Amino acid sequence: MKNAVFIDVPDDFNFRSTVYSHGWCELAPFSLDEDSWQLSYVFRSKDGTAIPAVISEDSGQVRVDLSAPGFDREQIEKETRHLLRLDDDLAGFYALLDGHERLEWVRDRRAGRLLRSPTVWEDLVKTICTTNCSWALTRIMVSNLVTKLGHLGAFPTPEALAGMSEEFYRNEIRGGYRSPYFIELAERVVSGDLDPESWLTSDLPTPELKKAMKKVKGVGDYAAENLLKLVGRYEGLALDSWLRSQFYKNHNAEKKCSDKKIERHYHRFGQWRGLVIWCDMTEKWIVSGPS
Repeated sequence: MKNAVFIDVPDDFNFRSTVYSHGWCELAPFSLDEDSWQLSYVFRSKDGTAIPAVISEDSGQVRVDLSAPGFDREQIEKETRHLLRLDDDLAGFYALLDGHERLEWVRDRRAGRLLRSPTVWEDLVKTICTTNCSWALTRIMVSNLVTKLGHLGAFPTPEALAGMSEEFYRNEIRGGYRSPYFIELAERVVSGDLDPESWLTSDLPTPELKKAMKKVKGVGDYAAENLLKLVGRYEGLALDSWLRSQFYKNHNAEKKCSDKKIERHYHRFGQWRGLVIWCDMTEKWIVSGPS
């Protein structure tokens, strides 16, 4: 028990709905044991030490079991609260769904918290790995980054990425066209030219923050709007081919339509519309997912 950290959770939190909210639970250094419903992750201490952990539910709390003593309890709790979105206030989101029969399940399941990494840096790199490729390739790229550049299973630092060649990313990571982007991004972060963590607390209006994100090579509209969701801003729909196909199926008699029509459909949900479309399109996934 001395290597376990227990964390209180808000009343509207659901561990399973959060962990299974999107594909991040499948990307290293996360892994999900669907039989025991335990989420593994490898944290990194301030001195760079890898800290393997298993996150689970325990008597109405979140429990984090660490594999070895000597960890910073405050850091582990802070980062766990961050990745599970325990401090997010979704009251306005749930209130907005009142009267929408199709979306009643969201409040019932206490869904809406989107799993994220402890750092925006990690979420940024992973998001770049999701663009213009299959989910299988995304998993391969992220796994390769962790295995070949991470320390003992932790996600690699900007310094680790900056030190490699474009050929390495093409041949060893399978990064394709992203290969030079990884290097440039890492070098910008190392030099201090770019601070992704500042996006969490930025005072910029969302359209301006989106523009700042798109200055990172490899980040277009979809990637920026996905990242915005992970820093708590949900105005953008983050439309990709999968989300569009699900909308066609669920709301347009399986016929293709313009993005403008999709935008009009969710316009009434205001600042929460990006979260609403995600929940709307993933109901079967979350409700009928691993039990």
